[in-house]
Amino acid sequence: MSARAAPRIIKAAEFKAKCLELMDDVAASGDFIVITKRGKPVAKLGPVVDRPASLFGFLRGNFTHVGDIITPVDVDWGPAEPAIRVRRQVR
Repeated sequence: MSARAAPRIIKAAEFKAKCLELMDDVAASGDFIVITKRGKPVAKLGPVVDRPASLFGFLRGNFTHVGDIITPVDVDWGPAEPAIRVRRQVR
């Protein structure tokens, strides 16, 4: 899929004759086709981009459950070196 390529330009009469073939080409390549009438652009044929209706659930099916993520583990969650730990100074 070439996003930066210039769109293909085609005359309306040629588009009318090859409409279904051109639609298949656009779906396969992802490129746009500009349709002209008397030398002026009148329409643009492009691929359909499916977007989720909302952000909720758009990653469904992309992750797998590996184990229990709720039960606490026996790990000290502080810095590894005691010298790194910052102590609050009370005034």
